[in-house]
Amino acid sequence: MKTYRYSEWDGSQDFNLDEDEIMDELFRRLMSYGDLSNALWKMQRDGLSGTNGRRVVGIQELLQQLRQRKQSQLDKYKLSSVMDEIRQKLDNVLKTEREGIQRRLEEAKQKAKGETDQFSPEMLQDLLKVVEKRAAENREKLDNLPQDIGGKIKELTKYDFMDEDARRQFQELMDMLKEHALDSYVRDLGQKLGDMDAGMVASIRNLVEAINLMLEQRIKGQEPDFNSFLEQFGDYFGPNPPQNLDELIELLQNRIAQAQALLDSLSDEDRESLENLLRSALDEGTRRELAKLSANLQTLDPDAGLRRRQYPFSGEESISYNEALKLMETLQEMDELESQLKDSQNSHSLDAIDKQKVRELLGDEAAEELERIRNMIKTLEEAGYIHKKGNKYELTPRGIRKIGQKALRDVFAQLLKDRTGGHNIRLSGTGNERTDETKKYAFGDAFQLHLQKTIINSIYREPKKPPVKLSVEDFEVFKTEQLTRTATVLMLDLSLSMPMRGNFEAAKRVAIALDGLIRNQYPRDTLYIVGFSSYARRLKKEDLAYMSWDQFDPYTNMQQGLALARRLLDKERCSNKQIILISDGEPTAHIEGGNIFFQYPPSLRTLQLTLREVKNCTRKGIVINTFMLESEGFLSAFVTRMARINKGRVFFTSAHRLGQYLLLDYISGKRKGVR
Repeated sequence: MKTYRYSEWDGSQDFNLDEDEIMDELFRRLMSYGDLSNALWKMQRDGLSGTNGRRVVGIQELLQQLRQRKQSQLDKYKLSSVMDEIRQKLDNVLKTEREGIQRRLEEAKQKAKGETDQFSPEMLQDLLKVVEKRAAENREKLDNLPQDIGGKIKELTKYDFMDEDARRQFQELMDMLKEHALDSYVRDLGQKLGDMDAGMVASIRNLVEAINLMLEQRIKGQEPDFNSFLEQFGDYFGPNPPQNLDELIELLQNRIAQAQALLDSLSDEDRESLENLLRSALDEGTRRELAKLSANLQTLDPDAGLRRRQYPFSGEESISYNEALKLMETLQEMDELESQLKDSQNSHSLDAIDKQKVRELLGDEAAEELERIRNMIKTLEEAGYIHKKGNKYELTPRGIRKIGQKALRDVFAQLLKDRTGGHNIRLSGTGNERTDETKKYAFGDAFQLHLQKTIINSIYREPKKPPVKLSVEDFEVFKTEQLTRTATVLMLDLSLSMPMRGNFEAAKRVAIALDGLIRNQYPRDTLYIVGFSSYARRLKKEDLAYMSWDQFDPYTNMQQGLALARRLLDKERCSNKQIILISDGEPTAHIEGGNIFFQYPPSLRTLQLTLREVKNCTRKGIVINTFMLESEGFLSAFVTRMARINKGRVFFTSAHRLGQYLLLDYISGKRKGVR
């Protein structure tokens, strides 16, 4: 039973995976895909788990976190509240003005009833009539204001307020709209604007004119004097002004895009109203310069319009215009980071992902996770398991040995679980293997003396007090098992049916394990790998980890595979030669007269030529042991016939049990006899 221990986070806990844990996951993926670079990328994309609950999230999970964070913003706010704020301020202006008109009338009436030394009663009545007339005119204008908010504000700019507080509120509203209109271009102006008087608007217009001049020079291929511009207008851009014209262009394009995204995300009615409001808040000269600025930026980046965003808000929380613009900036930064994460899946590279943006948008923990993802490959490189050659990663010799060890470990872990025998991996070596039984020594035996039995034999032969005298006839030695040298060809079916039926990964795992077994325990043996589908070819042992099936190739050419295996074994000078054939289908292709023939179900000619090659192998003393991963009637009959001809063995097994049968058979075949 596993024990889990929990403790308070103190910053000292290590959540990084070591090279062996990462290599375990790489091995698993290589078994499935065979492409090292692809397997490395899939680890970075999907993440992996190690021991003791340690885990590295993948790019896909970071992408999901980002999308959830973005959706939470969309579900939180009610974007129409941007216009609600302006409507509320305008309603307050109108309410204050109507109350002010009534108050002025009441004051005028009270004065008309009173007595004063300054004005005669007739003059007071005349003043009352003036106030009443103006009040009536103003009320009529207020009653006849257009229904839309833009029309109301346009008319109110020409309206003569009777209430000073209402006049002040309206001026503040207009200043806010002017600021909103300019926020689309230079948001940090808020630090410098103060009251939006005519002088301030003129200075901003001068700023925009200077920017347009530089942009027009850039369009003409000239190089503007940006340093002079920055000396004059740098304060308008806050504490971190752009350092060159390209940064300024990018800043302006982002600001315009954010304002446009806000407009695009509003309802049609609100969008039209807000556009009219922002347009009417500025004078004609400023509007003209801003329009020229937008046109110049469009000329420099014609694709800008294609990157417009519309966000579907569905929340209930109110948000102001300034807050909405800031939110648009955050959402577009999320879009940009999302593009970086998605693009990394196409490029299989994490270089373009901005770690600082990950930290700002997803938090410190996500930024550290990104660093762990990046360090996975670095960890394997530093451990000497992989290295980069050109633009691709390759396994080093140490990495290939590690893959073989892991395949062997997995296969024998299954054997131990099934209690089919205890096989311990020892260091490689040559010679005889000692057993627990003993025998009288004979000339030529390995002199592995059993001392106790040897002394007892001497005492039995000549009982006497010590010292004991030994003779050759007293020697008792351990029995040994003679190990023989073997040349093996492992024939792997690479046709399309293998992965479709879930058999390819098991076959590949066993091939790597068998190679590791021979490298470590039987270094004098020879192992060849032959892959076959429509055609057969020899596979290099160092390419086993990268091996994959032949896509879109459903045919099985056992005949050519057996012929190639026979030619490889002909070169070997040893008595024990065998072919280990792993397949899940009967032969459906053969070569005759230099031409290849395909047919499914198998033709009689294909079966005849395949069995002829079985006979050729038999005449050469080559034993064919067949591991069939399917047991259909026709297939069973065919491989049984192969076994009768060759006197080899046939195992009808499954992907799950393939490693047990194959490796146990190979090892048991090493034991020639006991003497």
